[in-house]
Parts: sequence; structure tokens; C-alpha cells
Amino acid sequence: MILAVDLGVRTGLALFNTAGELQWVRSGNFGNAARLKKAVPSYLDYLDKKSILVMEGGGILADIWEKEAKKRGLSVIQIHAGDWRKDILYARNQRNAASAKHHAVEKAMEIIRNSAVSAPKSITDDAAEAFLVGYWFINYYLK
Repeated sequence: MILAVDLGVRTGLALFNTAGELQWVRSGNFGNAARLKKAVPSYLDYLDKKSILVMEGGGILADIWEKEAKKRGLSVIQIHAGDWRKDILYARNQRNAASAKHHAVEKAMEIIRNSAVSAPKSITDDAAEAFLVGYWFINYYLK
């Protein structure tokens, strides 16, 4: 399994199975780091020891996820938005953060609708970016 996370107190999450198929995509607004820290174990409960946690972002919130993942023996990969955006979004769609987030939602929905899973009616930009982080990791980083 691969759990892709767009870090923040407003967090996007996407879970992929070992075949690279999306299992679910969601977002959560935890409000602060303390509440996020309490929630992290429940998200990592979906993963076995062969799983990978892929995080976009850094700082204190990344430390929270990484510490809990390492306790469970999970592999952790940390990337930055520029890593996946350059391969998935056109440069003209990345001129500013608002444009990049808008186009991330459009691209994520396009990819999900063209897959075998049932597409949600809409997703937040955090969930879209988490999905694209996982999609990029599977289709670009691992290949």
C-alpha cells in the first residue's frame, strides 16, 4: 500500500493498493498540530510493514507523520510540490499557488474519472494534491 499525504493541518490523503489503484482519497482539517498528531495513527493503521508513506511538504507536520511511520517500520519518502508538478501539470498552470491548486483539482478528477474506480463528485485541492503525489510516485518515481 502507498499512502500519499499533502501535509498541513488541512491534510489531503490518498491510499493506493499494491497494484497502484486508488482505494480512497479524502481530506481532513485537523485545526492544529496537536489534533493532527492524534489522528495520524488511525491513518497509518491502513498500512502494513511493506507499505510506503509518501509526504509532500516538510517541517513539524512531516516530523509527526515520519516519527509514527518509523515506529511502525514503514518506508517514508518526502518530496516537494515541484517534484510532481513538473511532470503532471503544464508550466503555465503553475505560475502561482492558486493556479497550481486549481489545475491540480482538474487533473486529479480527470485521472480518477478515467480509472476503474468510482470518482467522487468533487475533491478539495488538498485531496487532489495528495492523489497526484501518489499518482506521480507510482507512475514516475518508481519507474
